[in-house]
Amino acid sequence: MALQTDLTAGDFATLRQTMVECQIRTFDVTDHAVIARFLDVARENFVPAAARGLAYSDTALKIAAGRRLLTPMVLARMIQAAGVKPDDRVLDVAPGTGYSTAILAGLAQRVVALESDPELEALTKANLAAAGFSNVPVFGGPLHDGLASAAPFDVIFINGAVEARLDPLCAQLRDCGKLIALWRTPGAANQHACRAVLFERNSGAVSRRDLFDAAGPLLDAFRAAPAFVF
Repeated sequence: MALQTDLTAGDFATLRQTMVECQIRTFDVTDHAVIARFLDVARENFVPAAARGLAYSDTALKIAAGRRLLTPMVLARMIQAAGVKPDDRVLDVAPGTGYSTAILAGLAQRVVALESDPELEALTKANLAAAGFSNVPVFGGPLHDGLASAAPFDVIFINGAVEARLDPLCAQLRDCGKLIALWRTPGAANQHACRAVLFERNSGAVSRRDLFDAAGPLLDAFRAAPAFVF
């Protein structure tokens, strides 16, 4: 199918409204503040130029080798589940192009982004600056290490699926802080099936709550080590 490349700002605004009404609201997203952010942020400015015509589709758009953006409906429901408050400090892990960071920046007091791919780090910085978010720091480094220098965080948001290596990030949550990600069981028969999970730190202990079924790309930084087979 050929992509539309001559869409106007008005066309994108209409597509954005349709995305919210037909994808996000129908996926049990009811938080007015979250919905408002998805209406406000122009997703077409956070996807590769060749894919702008698909900016509001329900597909996980490829942004680099082995990396894809979460679909809007999964992203929205995860952000809603994280319960981001206006005075929260948030770490956005693996933002890719900065779209999730821009959404979160309108919900929290302070958002910090961490990206491991140098090209995506630069792209996130450029996209955020172009969208008026020049005060959102973007750091480069291993995703599973988190960002201890900026901790503790009220919310840590991971843009993708994980299998392991969450301990360093959970340690960077403040008391009652939450980490949300997609969980993929290592070795599962269906390698595309995930569940959104919420981890919460209370008095040093971390609990886990499964939320809903979803699909998303596995982030290599959180891949479980291969099991030995005898």
